[in-house]
Amino acid sequence: MTTSEHVIFGTGAIGLATYEALRRRGESVRLVNRSGHAPVPDDVEIVAGDARDPGFTSAAARGARVVYQTLNPPYAEWTAQFPALQAGVLAAAHATGARLVSMENVYMYGRPAGRPLTEDRSYDAHTKKGQLRGRMARELLAAHQAGRVEVAIGRASDYFGHHGGAQSNVGDRVFPAALAGKTASVLGDLDQPHTYSYIPDIGEGLAVLGEHPDAPGEVWHLPNDPDTRTTRQLVDLVYRHAGQPTTRVRALPPLMLRGLGLFNPTVRELLEMQYQFEEPFIVDSSKMTTKLDVRATPIDRALAATLATYRGGQSAPWPSGNSS
Repeated sequence: MTTSEHVIFGTGAIGLATYEALRRRGESVRLVNRSGHAPVPDDVEIVAGDARDPGFTSAAARGARVVYQTLNPPYAEWTAQFPALQAGVLAAAHATGARLVSMENVYMYGRPAGRPLTEDRSYDAHTKKGQLRGRMARELLAAHQAGRVEVAIGRASDYFGHHGGAQSNVGDRVFPAALAGKTASVLGDLDQPHTYSYIPDIGEGLAVLGEHPDAPGEVWHLPNDPDTRTTRQLVDLVYRHAGQPTTRVRALPPLMLRGLGLFNPTVRELLEMQYQFEEPFIVDSSKMTTKLDVRATPIDRALAATLATYRGGQSAPWPSGNSS
């Protein structure tokens, strides 16, 4: 292996966005995934292996100054795989003395109950995936507090953007439809405010957490537009940028999801998370903006860039995972 100061475990949408943010800085990056393949230039090192194996992860991270955990197993395999994947990356950071930057979602907080989600929110998850996320977050922060590993945690809600594909509620079911003037499909109540983050902003945020001296030991909500829109309003903007005179969008009925869940384990796992779309779901990222000076890309620019990737043919089957 060549020498790389930044090692990213996972090459999904978030891992690739983090890679792109680091390459813009001129940093050397090594990617780690199961296959040894990723849509990156030929000169980028990609190591194949099982991140649940601490011996493998420690070898893959050799020479790293920062290790990034952006792994995300399929929804139906979270309980079986996720703790072991995190343990493997944690072991790698400990073995190499690297800072660990971990990507998380906001499931551990549970229902918003009429208040924006902030980093000091208690972990009140009522779902099995949220409770798992809470246990995993506590494990990382305990490792930091014990002095074993320097840890910084970044969290985001649902996302959109390049490589978002079918994993994004505002992804493959929206952007191609807008470009074709057809009807988009989304999950949940269209008229509830809901935070969506732009994938390159998430990658930029994680890169900052890897380099900023004030980042470790803290949870940071990754940058999103402070003007939280409803899903319908966001889809309206997508259609407007696509040059369509009329927005055509429908919400997938819960009954349809329950029916699909009988045959599709990923859809079945989605059902317990639908509370996020039944009331205002606002993630406050002002801490990162104020303290680390990381800001979200203006929404018009973000949507225009995302539409450009879909014009280039980005697509993925639905459904294949979750938002982080």
